[in-house]
Amino acid sequence: MPIMLNVLIVIICCLISVAIGYAVRKYIAEGKLNNAEEIARRVVTDAEHDAETKKKELLVEAKEEIHRLRSEHDNEIKIRRNELQQLEQRVLSREESVERKSLQLEKKEEKLTNKIENLKEKDEKAEALVVEREEELQKIAGLTADEGKQILLSELEKEITQESALIIKENEAKIKDESNKYAREVIAQAIQRYAADQVAESTVSVVNLPNDEMKGRIIGREGRNIRAIESLTGVDLIIDDTPEAVVLSCFDPIRREVARIALERLVSDGRIHPTKIEETIEKARHEVDITIKESGDQAAYDAGVHGIHPELIKYLGRLKFRTSYGQNVLKHSVEVSHIAGMLASEIGADVKVAKRAGLLHDIGKSIDHEVEGPHVDIGVELARKYRESEAVIHGIEAHHGDVEAHSVEAVLVQAADAISAARPGARRETVEAYIKRLEKLEEIADSFDGIEKSYAVQAGREIRIIVKPEDISESEIIILARDIVKKIESELDFPGQIKVNVVRETRAIDYAK
Repeated sequence: MPIMLNVLIVIICCLISVAIGYAVRKYIAEGKLNNAEEIARRVVTDAEHDAETKKKELLVEAKEEIHRLRSEHDNEIKIRRNELQQLEQRVLSREESVERKSLQLEKKEEKLTNKIENLKEKDEKAEALVVEREEELQKIAGLTADEGKQILLSELEKEITQESALIIKENEAKIKDESNKYAREVIAQAIQRYAADQVAESTVSVVNLPNDEMKGRIIGREGRNIRAIESLTGVDLIIDDTPEAVVLSCFDPIRREVARIALERLVSDGRIHPTKIEETIEKARHEVDITIKESGDQAAYDAGVHGIHPELIKYLGRLKFRTSYGQNVLKHSVEVSHIAGMLASEIGADVKVAKRAGLLHDIGKSIDHEVEGPHVDIGVELARKYRESEAVIHGIEAHHGDVEAHSVEAVLVQAADAISAARPGARRETVEAYIKRLEKLEEIADSFDGIEKSYAVQAGREIRIIVKPEDISESEIIILARDIVKKIESELDFPGQIKVNVVRETRAIDYAK
């Protein structure tokens, strides 16, 4: 019982303390709230007062800014007005000056019009005087104006022609002297730079025998061996009293070389009968083909010319077995290639074209005994067939002067060919025989009627015949050329071909005294 009472008392005390605490907090809160409201009212009042103050200040500042802007605007308007007034004054002054100038121009125009009218009157008077004077001059001279102009023009033309002729003649003489001097220097340098053998080739094929008894074995029983050799090779075997030697005769040097190799093999082997002869000749023919190919390759390598068609190389190698007056044609071609290249390098021409054309210039001689026509035409056809350049083909075509040379390289090939053929020791034809052949050529031409003069040129490859125009007509020179050709072919022995060039011309010559 006392415990319950104590608990009750404690609870009552707690409730009383809670109630007192609540009352105290409420009182304190109400006080603070009243203070806060008071503070808030003061803050609002202060803020309203500050805002009113700021508003008044801003109004004052706005009024001051508006006043300032109005002042600036007024000033700017005044400045613009002043500028406009100045411009207006300038325009007015210019208008005044323009008016003054227009008045002056009108006065000048009037003066010019008067002057033009005066000049027209003067021109009319002058033209009338000129016509009058021309009529008087024509009456005195007996010529019209056109005739007088024509006479003056013709006289001027004659004077200009004479002066031009004199200038051209002087320049030609000067150029000839200089070019001849330069040409001699270039040719001399090219010859000095190239060193070649001066030994001519022999054109006779001779097979040496160990003894004279071998001749009988070569002939064979009833001549069957010699007939087999001759029929298989196309070569004539000359077995005469010459001791221990057999001479081979054939117009084809390659066939003669095949026969020589085969006969030497047979003589060395000792077994000579038709079967062995056929086998040996076939081997010799194969060996010659290899030699031809190797010779062509070596010639191209020695000349420094590359890219030649293989078939053209074979034709080039065949030249090893061709000679011209004892000069080996292949060696001659290589020599021409070197000389033409050196000449080209001296004068700044195309060295490659000059060397290539020089090497191939006589390529037609490799088959000129098998194909009809001059070796120049044959060479051109071969070069064109195996796709050589037009510059090289032209060099081949023009190297004997059959056609006019249109390039420097073609002229150089001509010069190199002449140098190679004319150098000492190159060819074995004696001077006496050479001179006799040229004299005979000119004698044949001079034997025809109407011939004024004949000249053998190009080392006997061409004869130029000048006829009398009053004795032989244009149509007759064609027949004359043909007759001369026939007589040369029947009476003269010559290598290659000879060009017969008949010239008919009328010349006018006068002398100034």
